[in-house]
Amino acid sequence: MFAHFRKALSATLVAAALLPSAAFAEDFTDSQKAAIGDVVKSYLLEHPEVITEALQALDARNKAAEEQGRTDAIQANREAIFSSPYQAVIGNPDAKITLVEFFDYNCGYCKKALADTRAILDEEKDVKIVLKEFPILSEGSVEAAKVAAAVNILNPRAYEAFHFELMGIRGQADGERALAAAAKAGLDEAKVKETASKREVADAINQSYDLARKLNINGTPAYIIGDELVYGAVGFSDLSRRIEAMRACGKTVC
Repeated sequence: MFAHFRKALSATLVAAALLPSAAFAEDFTDSQKAAIGDVVKSYLLEHPEVITEALQALDARNKAAEEQGRTDAIQANREAIFSSPYQAVIGNPDAKITLVEFFDYNCGYCKKALADTRAILDEEKDVKIVLKEFPILSEGSVEAAKVAAAVNILNPRAYEAFHFELMGIRGQADGERALAAAAKAGLDEAKVKETASKREVADAINQSYDLARKLNINGTPAYIIGDELVYGAVGFSDLSRRIEAMRACGKTVC
């Protein structure tokens, strides 16, 4: 009897999936609906693992949808992500592989990941790194990002030295410490300060905010390589593995 009900239930559920909900409601009497409910309840009580399996399948489906959404967002914004006139580029500017990093000068994990950046520049000669100023932690972060954007406008070749100097300092970064790092990289502090107040600098930072919103980035560091968004300071080996895959097949997973 129970097996018969299961078969009937399966047929019912298939039919329900193909019919509008209103039609489904009209096809069964209250007693039939109650009987179906009893069968479902009895089956789930005897096989509770079905609920876990269903939740796991739903979670996998949601994750796949999120990943596809991020991939679509990257594709839709490729120009701004990989070729923006505002972005800072370190390493070989003609490299075929691009690693993009969203960062904040006061992010502890970004400071930790600085060694990974250095290792990529030293060991992965066919990779360029695009740096996106994404100041989200403090007003000092905003001040430092404005100085950094100004440095990139005035002398892009000096940006790498400036970036490593400021990201490597102990304590909090702000406008004053950023200006000191700019001077150490060979720029005139007064000129940098003047440039930092210009609209072009604000536009550069606002573009990063806009991209982060579209890509659902709300923390740092965050990397983009190929069509993949990578959250957190994952380490050199993890990034290098993706870079190697990009060489082999043009994707982060071959």
